[in-house]
Amino acid sequence: MTHDPTTSACGEPGRLAGSATAAPQPPGRIGGQIDYDKFLDCVHCGLCTAACPTYLETGDENNGPRGRIYLMRSVVDGRLELTPRVNAHLDLCLDCRSCETACPSGVEYGRLIEPFRASQRRAEAARQSARNADWFHRYILYCLFPYAQRLRWALAPARLMQQLRLDRLLETLGVIKILPRRLQRMQSFLPRLLPGGPPLPEFLPALGPKRARVALFTGCVADALFRHAHWATARVLQQNGCDVVVPRTQVCCGAIHYHSGADHPALALARANAAAFDAAGVDAVVVNVAGCGSMLKDYGQIARELEPAQAALLAELGGLADKVRDVSQFLAELGLIAPRGELKLRAVYQDACHLVHAQRVREQPRDLLAQIPGLELLSIAEPEICCGAAGSYNLTEPEMSDRLARRKLANLLAADPQVIVTGNVGCSMQIQSALRQARRAIPVVHPMELLDLSYRGVAFSRG
Repeated sequence: MTHDPTTSACGEPGRLAGSATAAPQPPGRIGGQIDYDKFLDCVHCGLCTAACPTYLETGDENNGPRGRIYLMRSVVDGRLELTPRVNAHLDLCLDCRSCETACPSGVEYGRLIEPFRASQRRAEAARQSARNADWFHRYILYCLFPYAQRLRWALAPARLMQQLRLDRLLETLGVIKILPRRLQRMQSFLPRLLPGGPPLPEFLPALGPKRARVALFTGCVADALFRHAHWATARVLQQNGCDVVVPRTQVCCGAIHYHSGADHPALALARANAAAFDAAGVDAVVVNVAGCGSMLKDYGQIARELEPAQAALLAELGGLADKVRDVSQFLAELGLIAPRGELKLRAVYQDACHLVHAQRVREQPRDLLAQIPGLELLSIAEPEICCGAAGSYNLTEPEMSDRLARRKLANLLAADPQVIVTGNVGCSMQIQSALRQARRAIPVVHPMELLDLSYRGVAFSRG
């Protein structure tokens, strides 16, 4: 089975070449494909509201998980029209899944909001709605971000301007303000583009006795902007006795598409990844980006939602999902070989929502960092409240995203760290942007970068 996601018709973001046909929906029954029992799991106790970032910011019940579940169920029941006002409450959801961690009833909120959005998008595409024609979704989210090489090419001018410091001059002169608003936002969130090095080779051998053979997922935006973190991850895995395989045919995880409602393009990407990683013959598929890891672990669930009758597909995607591990989770299970290099730093570890809530990986990154000699881990208030990045959310819901970024930054700065550590590219970009706006020069790094420095005995550079 071969799927080439690069053949996606960018002018039709709701479908990729070769993707399956969605089950027909009853007229006006958006969300009708969702397992209705999942709605009934919610007993409306309200314990989730205190964990919901948008409810904390607005105090509006419709902007909390309980309220949104009621809204979605009412639409599915036909008791409520999906008006722009109702849609605004649902769009404001970050899909951070903090409600799942807080829920005593085990409500799978992600398995409600994500398929509901996918169903909504199919209905919009059928009506050729304004959003289906939105240039940002069509050309930026779907035709640029999921392709690492395209993104590198697109960022080449920005990299040059950063090297010459022309980006700061253009900002000072106000030239950036002539760009469309979303492009202005993209420019403001662009991190300092560090040298990423060459592409990772297809195979990196274990150092010392071999303990495992793993595949490394490199993704799209992460590889274009944070390839240096991939190299650090690979070196840490090697130091821990792992052969590292980097399949050349792997593609974007599909989260960009799926979380914005374009479900069948996401499914086509999932099938391509299943083919790529099945050929690798590995003990685990290791991911160093929380959002990608969460998406990959959901492949089996997504297949059940979209193609429940295709047993072979369910087995294929479910098999890949079962092998996926966040790198900190994998190293904790394997048993970290303690690094020896001292890093005398005060550090804050920032929980990525799709790691702590969706994957329930909470203590492992902290436990790994605690083994670095000299590193002091600091605690912060509201550690599990979203920073407001949430994939493309900071571009589509800028006002709420900024409010949450300011809230997170205040808590981070109160700890007075010398470095901020997070395991997700979206969080890193969001926090770096907030730091620049606050004129605070605090580095934001991946946990594997610090471990890599400690293994190599290299001093941490604050530049």
